[in-house]
Amino acid sequence: SFTWILISSHTVDVTLDPDTAHPQLILSEDGKQVICGDIWQHLPDNPERFDTCVSVLGKEGFSSGRFYYEVQVKTRWTIGVAKESIKRKGKITVSPENGYRTLWLRNGEYKALSGPSVPLSLREEPQKVGMFVDHERGQVSFYNVEVKSHINSFTGYTFTEKLYPYFGSCLIDGGKNSAPLIITPVDITD
Repeated sequence: SFTWILISSHTVDVTLDPDTAHPQLILSEDGKQVICGDIWQHLPDNPERFDTCVSVLGKEGFSSGRFYYEVQVKTRWTIGVAKESIKRKGKITVSPENGYRTLWLRNGEYKALSGPSVPLSLREEPQKVGMFVDHERGQVSFYNVEVKSHINSFTGYTFTEKLYPYFGSCLIDGGKNSAPLIITPVDITD
């Protein structure tokens, strides 16, 4: 549809930032995939690195305009965007008040993490989630890419700083969550 082509025309190339990755996360060499390993890697504890929250940010931050990217998801995940100034150390509550606009899937339940989290009932389970951010309009939207349907939007925010793609790759969960989160190329041919 026209709307879909309009959204996907704002495609950006997102890669994962190894300097922000929690020590249990393993990133692919091309920076497009993340998986949670069983072993805590010995990495420098730089200020950008998450130390408790099993998360990683995209390398590129966006301070204006619109951007769109797609992520192939798995059985447990959190994806969205985070402000540059988010807390990276210690216990973190992923919510808009703390600079995050995210969705998650845990135990078969989809939720928008919007302060009190809001359960979402989805007709189809997305295999690939599209993220569209409009910096000026203060909007972050999530789409089911296969069926080109809207999942949820956070609206009415004023973004005064850079936003970074955010990926939470939960613990392996007894082998059930061993597939990676993958940033995939966007196909705008339909």
